[in-house]
Amino acid sequence: MDYKHTLNLPSTTFPMKGNLPVKEKQILEFWKGIDLYGRLLEQHGSDPTFILHDGPPYANGHIHLGTALNKILKDIIVRSRFMAGFRADYVPGWDCHGLPIETQVEKEIKEKKEVLTKTQVRQYCRQYAERFVAIQKDEFKRLGGLGDWDHPYITMDHEYQATIVEEIAQFFQRGDVYRQKKPVHWCINCTTALAEAEIEYEMKRSASIYVKFPLADREERFQSYPPKPIFMLIWTTTPWTLPANLAIAINPEFTYVAFEVKEEIYFAVKELVEDITQKAGITDYRIIEEIEPEQLRRLHFRHPFIDRPSVVVLADYVAKDVGTGVVHIAPGHGEEDYGTGLEHGMDVYSPVDAHGRFTDDVDFFRGMNVFASNQHVIAKLQELGRLLYTEEIEHSYPHCWRCKKPVIFRATEQWFISLDKNGLRERALAEIDRVKWIPVWGRDRIYGMLQARPDWCISRQRTWGVPITIFYCGKCATPYWSRESFERIIGEVKQHGADIWFEKEAAYFIPEGTTCPACGNGSFVKEEDILDVWFDSGVSQAAVLKKRKELKFPCDMYLEGSDQHRGWFHSSLLVSVGNSGVAPYRSVLTHGFVVDGKGRKMSKSLGNIIAPEEVIQKYGAELLRLWVTYEDYRDDIRISKEIVDRLVETYRRIRNTFRFLHANIFDFNPETDRVTYERLSPLDGWLLSRLQRLIQRVLEAYESYAFNAIYHSIHNFCTVDLSALYLDIVKDRMYVEKKDSVKRRASQTVIFETLLSLVKLTAPILAFTSDEMWSYLKDWVKEESVFLAAFPKVREDLVDAGLEEEWERIWRIREAVNKKLEEKRVEKVIGHPLDAKVILEVPADEYRLLRKFEEEFKDSLIVSQLDMKEGPAQEINIQRAEGEKCQRCWQYSTTIFKEDPYVNICPRCKDILTS
Repeated sequence: MDYKHTLNLPSTTFPMKGNLPVKEKQILEFWKGIDLYGRLLEQHGSDPTFILHDGPPYANGHIHLGTALNKILKDIIVRSRFMAGFRADYVPGWDCHGLPIETQVEKEIKEKKEVLTKTQVRQYCRQYAERFVAIQKDEFKRLGGLGDWDHPYITMDHEYQATIVEEIAQFFQRGDVYRQKKPVHWCINCTTALAEAEIEYEMKRSASIYVKFPLADREERFQSYPPKPIFMLIWTTTPWTLPANLAIAINPEFTYVAFEVKEEIYFAVKELVEDITQKAGITDYRIIEEIEPEQLRRLHFRHPFIDRPSVVVLADYVAKDVGTGVVHIAPGHGEEDYGTGLEHGMDVYSPVDAHGRFTDDVDFFRGMNVFASNQHVIAKLQELGRLLYTEEIEHSYPHCWRCKKPVIFRATEQWFISLDKNGLRERALAEIDRVKWIPVWGRDRIYGMLQARPDWCISRQRTWGVPITIFYCGKCATPYWSRESFERIIGEVKQHGADIWFEKEAAYFIPEGTTCPACGNGSFVKEEDILDVWFDSGVSQAAVLKKRKELKFPCDMYLEGSDQHRGWFHSSLLVSVGNSGVAPYRSVLTHGFVVDGKGRKMSKSLGNIIAPEEVIQKYGAELLRLWVTYEDYRDDIRISKEIVDRLVETYRRIRNTFRFLHANIFDFNPETDRVTYERLSPLDGWLLSRLQRLIQRVLEAYESYAFNAIYHSIHNFCTVDLSALYLDIVKDRMYVEKKDSVKRRASQTVIFETLLSLVKLTAPILAFTSDEMWSYLKDWVKEESVFLAAFPKVREDLVDAGLEEEWERIWRIREAVNKKLEEKRVEKVIGHPLDAKVILEVPADEYRLLRKFEEEFKDSLIVSQLDMKEGPAQEINIQRAEGEKCQRCWQYSTTIFKEDPYVNICPRCKDILTS
């Protein structure tokens, strides 16, 4: 007889396969249809706020895994804050100005660039940015991003541009901004100055040269030396800077020596003489004497190939770990060189044009690219006998973050924000210590960067950006600005956008009758430089947080990649502290970079790039959301085909756990069938206690942003506590017992609570799947979406540490029994555990425990028969179960009924069917 129809077999229409690429789009439409974000804002209207301020991604190209990681992290936090009872407004933004867009537009318009006005080029740039804002918006929404997508902030909007002018005006009016010729990072490919935040350091091979500067006059001090030419040995890895040399620097704390070789005498630091001679192949040398730095100071040497003196100065930044302990000084081509040059009244000499070519006043190398000139400089030194030794070394070198090419230090007239004149650096450093940095090393990283950074170079020699809205006297070139001129410009930009600056003459913005305070002239010209785009994005706290009533300043969190310690975190801090006196954020969370499975940076050359769209089309965005929590995102986060495969398996387990739980409550009504805690079995009580522990761990992890702890906690709970233990054990009572028996309803009560809690706990991460399952619970829950529900609360009354400890002891005994069962299965004594009878002997403590839970202990073994007795040690014997197999429950029994209507069933099954 077939008893299948008499069993309570699981039933659900929740599909085993997610078909996520299709299903997710349907859920996105559902969220849109019910206005989920608007409903959440309304529902939490009177709740405390949590504002995560979006760092604006750059509107240039499709999103990549790095931006996907960033946006998913933000979405997990926003959704979790809503479910934790906060109003968590999220306003997405886009950074739209800057060179990458301008460069791309120049490629598209090609030769038209030469005949277009700046305004026309800017219009092309605006159209380009608008196109990618729309593309990226759709791509971010496809990831499941929740937010105010209809009202984002965009840095090229007129109101935002006006705020940029407002903010920089305050710096000018306080006297924090100055113009000066000094060396800055300069990209000869992009032809513009760069700020420190726009520099990336990459390894580069360079010529390392040891150069001989001849002593100009043999003073009396050196008359006792052998009658040989005397040279100062300098060391540099930038031969191209030698034409700009004006001085030689030594360290006042070092001891130098004069040492004699076959035909010459050299000065160098004492500790490096042996290294120098070995490299140069000098086998015979003699130290003439040790010399204190003061004795060398102010000595005049001659430039090695230009008729120009080079004076010795003292500088404490000269090192002796490599080289000669002597460096050459080119004030126009180095930050420290510049400071030394100012100290000694030297010219800031920089004979290199915007394209990195030597100007006409440079003998031998005029018109030559500086990097290409290195070999020619070396050849000239060799020709004149001024080169002691050269070798190639690999070292870290600054590169442009946009074009990825090496940059140079070049002295040009630029605008700078002073960090020290009015104490901006000191105040910003103090604010850093008032912020919570996640992880904590973020504090030291940004603190050290701000401590050491030079003044902020804010001018750029490009077109697509917000102009520096000041003027110059048409006669004497004195800079001019005033409160009235700034107010006029701000009003015009609000109405027309920043393009108005390029369309109108200077007189349009300056009050009539204005004259130059220096010479009395009444005509002015406009500044043509634009602002550093990091100032643009750094203003977002003023343009967005302060101006949108639903937000707040300072906000609760900034969240970006760790490179933003010197980028957006940094610029936002300086602008906010400068103009508002406080940091714009209460906490800052940083994530690492996306790398491949071997920890390598993703690049086209390695062929290891994985596009988000590639994963979404094949597996769904849910896999990317799960991936974000797979490892600790605060370190670099890996992805590869193998990792994706593991995530697919993890997702499958979680989804199937949801499905199995739902399938076993198909006939359960929580209003009428719920069983009180007192009537639950010890196993049910154990799982509820474990569930409360899980809820507590997960809620704490959301609170501390430890999302990988959520991944592992939920995965382990589903795999071990549920699948391997509880669900495996209760299948018998769920399928076989009378459908409304207390034992079955008790387990259904636990399963229902577990499913409800799991769906809520996973919702911020598995947003699509959780809401999909929520729709299958619609008869039992009142909220239309899981996100309109709150996180489950920990029920302390259900936590039973003693019960958990007892079951831990039982699980250990069960594991030992299962090992023996497996051995007998391999020996073919049994097939299924239900074919077995377990004879168990255990010590007194374990015996008392097992007797306490005897029925459930037998259930936990999933065997047909169990005999237990007390003994001196644990002994386990497995044998074939006695009797025959019940055709309904598959357990063996020594009593099997053969008469109609119940044939081949055990007494338990007969009682169930009879009742």
